[in-house]
Order: sequence, then C-alpha cells, then structure tokens
Amino acid sequence: MTITLQQLDAWDISLFEELMTVFGEAFDEMDTYTHMRPGHEYVENLLASNHFIALVAMDNKKAVGGLTAYELLKFEQERSEIYIYDLAVAREYRRQGIATALLQQMQTIAAERGAYVLIIEADTGEEDQAAIALYRKLGREEKVLHYDIPVEISRTVK
Repeated sequence: MTITLQQLDAWDISLFEELMTVFGEAFDEMDTYTHMRPGHEYVENLLASNHFIALVAMDNKKAVGGLTAYELLKFEQERSEIYIYDLAVAREYRRQGIATALLQQMQTIAAERGAYVLIIEADTGEEDQAAIALYRKLGREEKVLHYDIPVEISRTVK
C-alpha cells in the first residue's frame, strides 16, 4: 500500500466529496457530511480561496483520510494561524502514520504561508484518546473551554 497526499484545488470537487464521506463515516455523522452537501460552485470557490485548505490521503486514488483547515489572519501582528477543522482517517487505515503525515504536510504548508502555529481541538471523550495522544506527541496542550454560541438570524443586537 502506498499512501499519497494531495492538497485539493478548485478542480478536485469529486475528491473533496469523497473526503466528506470519509469524515462522515469516521465521525459517525453521515447526515452532517452527506445530506445537504454544498453545490459544486460553492465547493469550487471554497477550494480556490486563500483561507481554506483541504488535504487528502489517498490509497490508489481513493480517499482514505484527510484534513480541512482555515487560515486565520491575525490582527495584532502580521502573521496567521491555521485552524485544523477536521482530521480523520478511515478505520481500516488507522495506526499507519497517515494522520501524522497529514499534520506534517500541514506544518509545511503553514510555514510556506507564514503561519506561526497550527491549532486543533479534540473531544475529551474516550473515542478521541488516540487523537489526543497524537496531538500531545506533536504539540503543546492547552487547557481551554470551547463554547458554541447559537446565531439567531431574526434577532438584532442593539
């Protein structure tokens, strides 16, 4: 088995859709990742943008893992940070160094863009313990709280 990594561009829509299926299966959230997929024009614009990065790990042109990330330009200094939004590897391909290779490739991309740090979150539940072990091996752990604040479109702030 030879795993290759590829950074997606605007013409890789079908490969991006394969990656979303990998995410859905890996996170046990198929409905989230497959039910209301964005249209091709939306995905093309997303993949062509300067602020979104998608990497795919492939086994013989089949998506078996990947990550998505956003580059966030900072305001306090002329630099950026990369926020890794999703990182997953298909179950049958885990524990083979694919996630590590994806993160190392992201480090290279981040350095090329002038970013100073990669940020990634992990749930504290039992299902994320392997991910947490990997992140601890590669980086520094910070204890933070994360809050989801709902957006109510009909409500205006005064």
